[in-house]
Amino acid sequence: MSEFNISLPATSANLGPAFDAAALALDLALRVRATKAKKSSIAATGRDVDICGRSEGHLILTTYNEVLKAEHRSASALALTIHNGFPIGKGFGSSAAARLAGIALAVHFGRLRWTSARIIGEASQREHHPDNAAACWMGGVTVARMMGEAEAQVARFVPKGKWPLMLAIPDEALATEKARSVLPAEYSRADTVANIQNSMLLLAALFQGDRKLLATSLDDRIHQPYRADLCPLLPALQNFRTGDGVLGVALSGAGQ
Repeated sequence: MSEFNISLPATSANLGPAFDAAALALDLALRVRATKAKKSSIAATGRDVDICGRSEGHLILTTYNEVLKAEHRSASALALTIHNGFPIGKGFGSSAAARLAGIALAVHFGRLRWTSARIIGEASQREHHPDNAAACWMGGVTVARMMGEAEAQVARFVPKGKWPLMLAIPDEALATEKARSVLPAEYSRADTVANIQNSMLLLAALFQGDRKLLATSLDDRIHQPYRADLCPLLPALQNFRTGDGVLGVALSGAGQ
């Protein structure tokens, strides 16, 4: 019980039309080793070490302490060794991974008997949406929604075939709050129906390994058109010709 190791993947949410509902796990990871110590400390390597190694307001430790306080358990000081493999604040679910790491530490060191649904639900409450948290904890492709206040309902599958991705990463981070602020409060019936249809066809394409179906189902009318000005790489990439092996382009989470 004195040491705990966890590896959590980066995730890509929304997948075009599946806004706040679907996500997939990527082959990039946040690795955390925690040991009980007399005083909390952090040693970080990998990407964005200036953020990962900053003790003040650290999302993993903050979440760990908050969960145990809410559960009326004492929080032991921890020495964390972190290796971060993906960019922070740029659309790859870094906050969901950090929160899940903190929750997992609380479950382990606080001896909480939480199910995966409870763990994902706790992270989703803090994220205000369940998509990244579900894929980060379960892997593969996930579709998720909140059930009540504390649990998430998740369906998971492994996509058929291989789906290589090209990740275009901007220089500047984009806060989820800012990306959400540009979205309208209401949508037309036509746009809503189109997104429902496309998101279901997109999941079917991944499940069946159908590249042609995926290429025609990535169109989104809910968030990408409104975020294009905040994400200048998106319009540029959408101008790629699809005949050169590129099936389509999607904004990853709120930042890519």
